[in-house]
Amino acid sequence: MTEAREPAAPAPAYLPELPRLFVDRAVEAALLEDLGRAGDITAQATLPPEAKAIAAFVARKPGVSAGIDFARRAMAMMDPAIRFSTLIADGTRLKPGDVVARVEGSARAVLSAERVALNFLGHLSGVASATRLFADKVAHTKAKIVCTRKTTPGLRAFEKYAVKCGGGANHRFGLDDAILIKDNHIAVCGSVAEAIRRARGFAGHLVKIEVEVDRLDQLVEAMTERPDAVLLDNMGPDMLREAVKIVAHRAATEASGGVTLETVAAIAETGVDLISTGWITHSAPVLDIGLDIDVR
Repeated sequence: MTEAREPAAPAPAYLPELPRLFVDRAVEAALLEDLGRAGDITAQATLPPEAKAIAAFVARKPGVSAGIDFARRAMAMMDPAIRFSTLIADGTRLKPGDVVARVEGSARAVLSAERVALNFLGHLSGVASATRLFADKVAHTKAKIVCTRKTTPGLRAFEKYAVKCGGGANHRFGLDDAILIKDNHIAVCGSVAEAIRRARGFAGHLVKIEVEVDRLDQLVEAMTERPDAVLLDNMGPDMLREAVKIVAHRAATEASGGVTLETVAAIAETGVDLISTGWITHSAPVLDIGLDIDVR
């Protein structure tokens, strides 16, 4: 079985905790989907009930770990007697060969849970790894990388957790936790200022208001109504620098649109506070993590 060749890089000092209820519901649904109507007939056909296995979750590629609790709960739901040992915490940089966790118990249960465990672990580690690539590019600036609502249906809380594991920050979780006035809202309202005024009249004192603009004249108009944040959409670096000057620390500035690994550093260097990208959740490649198993 592959061994970690040296201690992995430490995880972030603080990560939010995913409620176990959230994790359990997602894992249970995935296991039920995979087990179908008759359970794992391959394991039943080939492995005697008493067969035991020791297995290790091993990183095949460099990246950042996220989602270990999903792997743990997948194993436990198949057999509570399985022993699961986490060796590398979520948010840790991984090298090829690093052992993330070990499991020991019923071979049937371990193999039946394997795919669900790896699906969650690989996907969430992929999101964390993609986020880390962007965060490293802007580490020399004050800008933070933030995710969007462009998430996999049903997995938003988990993908946003993985963004935190990768050193990013979370934008709003849904339509109900902040007001974000976009171009279509403005089109219906008639103007940027009117849209903000309506939002201000509706919002409670704890609800933040952000407005999207793609021109500097819109930004000047928006600032007359004192939004909490402005989303600077598809602006090049020169226009972003002008926008930051106009805002002059009176609101948080968020750059969005056209954000790639090649452009993100230049965007960050304009002085914006936040850079949002949907790529880190909707298009992040799965991190290759495998399960190496020894039957005992």
